[in-house]
Amino acid sequence: MLRIIKETNIDFIGQRKKAFFISGLLIALGLVAFAMVLLNKANMGIDFAGGTMLQGNFNQAVNVSDLRDAVTTGGFPEAYIQELHRHDVENSYIVRVKETVIGDEKAVDRLQQVIAEAFPGNTFQKDSEHTIGPAVGESLKNSARWAVLISILGMIIYIGLRFDFRSGVAATIATFHDVLAVLGIFFLMDKEITLLVVTALLTLAGYSLTDTVVVYDRIRENVKKFRKKGEFVATVNGSINDVLSRTIMTSLTSLLVVVTLFFFGGEVVHDFALAMIIGILIGTYSSVFVASPIVVEWEARSPKRFK
Repeated sequence: MLRIIKETNIDFIGQRKKAFFISGLLIALGLVAFAMVLLNKANMGIDFAGGTMLQGNFNQAVNVSDLRDAVTTGGFPEAYIQELHRHDVENSYIVRVKETVIGDEKAVDRLQQVIAEAFPGNTFQKDSEHTIGPAVGESLKNSARWAVLISILGMIIYIGLRFDFRSGVAATIATFHDVLAVLGIFFLMDKEITLLVVTALLTLAGYSLTDTVVVYDRIRENVKKFRKKGEFVATVNGSINDVLSRTIMTSLTSLLVVVTLFFFGGEVVHDFALAMIIGILIGTYSSVFVASPIVVEWEARSPKRFK
């Protein structure tokens, strides 16, 4: 196997207290963000909060800030405007608002009226519209919660059967850590929480778990070689160093794909790619500095070898 880093001897486990402090902050931030999501105080996309999305194009160029001012002063204070860089149609925009009805009028009709009045002589051609009611949004939100919980429960069972219970718990904590960290960072950045972002979080959970399994496999192999008391920490450290090259290689190749998607994939998948970039970096960190050190701490308090 190709190795980009050879014969490392880094004391990862020795840095676990610093890592636990950093991870504690990330988890705390993620829990705050999760609470805000439950209370509907985060920046929820129309997938979850309900609302209207209007996509269309102008005959002539329009400044995004002018379009935003027109829409917000026209009765949509929480409007989100996104310019689309399309090769087939120029001057394309997506307008998202949290309303579905304004008085007795559909929000999408009111939006088109506001835009037409703000830019006379510059026709806005509607390409598509999408409306989600509050009840549907709440249903999607509940489905997303269950999808995350069921997937994580499945991870505990899988790791527990493949290794042991403590490994399953440690891997699950690391996975929660990664998901909450990305959610917390998105909350700080005031990014919309959409179905695509939830998809990215679930994808990252699987990515993080795969990396953790590789480390755990090497630990289990190496533990069989050492039976003397007190060698467990050194064995875990050596195991992490053994797979470090593979971990970095996997992370770099994955990052290359999502960074390309981030810059060239278009605005629609922009937040998905951003979540993946942040998640891959945090997932790589957690497989080394969170998942394995938790097993070490558990072993120190209740000695038990891997099966």
